Amino acid sequence: MKKITIIGAGIVGIATAAYLRRDGHEVTVIDRLPPGEYTSFGNAGILSPGSCVPIAMPGIMSKVPGYLTDPMGPLKVRWSYFPQALPWLFRFVTSTARRNVEKTADALISLLSQTFDAHGPLAQHANCSDIIRKTGYVVVYDTDQAYRKDALAWKLRRDRGVVCTEIDAAGIAKLVPALARNFERGVYLPEQGYVTNPERLTKTYAQQFQKDGGVILQRDVLDIELGPNGPQALLTDAGRMEVDTLVLCAGVHSGKFSAKLGDTVPLEAERGYHVTFSDPGLELPMPVASAQNKLFVTPMEMGTRIAGQTEFAGIEAPPDYGRADVLARHMKSMFPQVRDVETTRWMGRRPSMPDSRPVIGRATKYANTYYAFGHGHIGLVGSAPTGRIIADLVAGRTPNIDIAPFRVDRF
Repeated sequence: MKKITIIGAGIVGIATAAYLRRDGHEVTVIDRLPPGEYTSFGNAGILSPGSCVPIAMPGIMSKVPGYLTDPMGPLKVRWSYFPQALPWLFRFVTSTARRNVEKTADALISLLSQTFDAHGPLAQHANCSDIIRKTGYVVVYDTDQAYRKDALAWKLRRDRGVVCTEIDAAGIAKLVPALARNFERGVYLPEQGYVTNPERLTKTYAQQFQKDGGVILQRDVLDIELGPNGPQALLTDAGRMEVDTLVLCAGVHSGKFSAKLGDTVPLEAERGYHVTFSDPGLELPMPVASAQNKLFVTPMEMGTRIAGQTEFAGIEAPPDYGRADVLARHMKSMFPQVRDVETTRWMGRRPSMPDSRPVIGRATKYANTYYAFGHGHIGLVGSAPTGRIIADLVAGRTPNIDIAPFRVDRF
C-alpha cells in the first residue's frame, strides 16, 4: 500500500482517486475548490468512446479565418493573448499532418473505447449508474456538402470500428422530432452516450471515495517542494503537506506544476461556454451535435444544455458571455420552440494539448510522480480509463493499452 496525494478534484482526479483507493492505497485529493466545481461542472456531458478524431485536422487552418470573422462562429481569440498562444498554435498546426492525425486517432480510440467499461464499476459502487445513459447521439449538418467535407473525420471513426449510420432529413426527424427541419444530412452513433449531470457524477464518485476511506482537502496548492528523489511536500495556503507519491490531475494548472518537475508541456486553457435552459419545454431523447457550429445539445437533469465554443484568452481573463449568447442563438435556431425564461450561463477552461492527446504516465525525472491531465474535450469520457491506467502504473501492473502516445515528452 502506498500513500498517494492527488492534485485536482475534477472528474479525472476523482476517478483516479477512486481506482487507486480500490487498490487499497491511502489516497488524499487536494484542490482549492470542492469536487466537480471547476471545468468538470459544466461540460456537455458526452460519453463518447468513439471520440478519436483530433481537433487538429488537415485543412482546419483554412477554416479559421471564417470562424474568426463569423460572429456566430465557434472560435474567438482575444488578440491581446495571441502572442502567448502562438507556441501552442504552432504545435497545433504541425499536428494537422495526416500521419499525426492517424496516430492520434489510434491512441484515442484505444483509451476512450474503454469508457463505459471503466466508468461502470465506479458508478455501480457509488450507486449512481442512473446518471449514465447509452442512448447514442446524432450529429447533424445543414447541407450534404458540409457533410462530405467532413469525410476524413468519419473515415477515421469507421476505420477504428466506430458504428456510424448515415441518415437523411427524414431519419433525423424520426430520431429527434423536436429538431428544426433545416438539416439535410446526419449521422447516428448508437454506441455513444452521455451523463445527465456531470457535476453530480463527480461529486457522487467523490462521496463514495470518502466513504471508502479516501480524504479530500480543500486547499490551494501554491508550490511543490522537491527533494533528492522528487516531490516531498506540497506548499499550500494551509501549510506544508508531506507527500510520498504524487499524481498531477490539475487540469489547466498542471503545466505550471509539471514545469517545476522538469517537464514543460504545451498546455492551453481552451475556454468553452454553456447555456442551460432550466425549463426548455423540449423532449430530447438523446444529445444532438451541430458539426458545423462545434456544439452539443444535451438533455440533463437540470434542463437542456447547449455547450461548445473555443476561446483563447488564457486562464485568468474574465468570461466573455457574448460567447454564451451565441450558443443561445444557435439553440433557438435548432429548437425554435425552446423556452428561455430560465437560463444560466457558464465558462470553463479545457486543459488542451495541441494534438488532442492527454498526458498520461510517469514523470520523466521522478519515479514517485505520475501525470493525468490535458484531456481537453475528452475529460469526462477519458477520466475513468485514465484513472484505471494510473492505478495500474502505481501498482506495477502493465496497462491494457500502449500509453507511449500519451507520454509527457512527446513534443
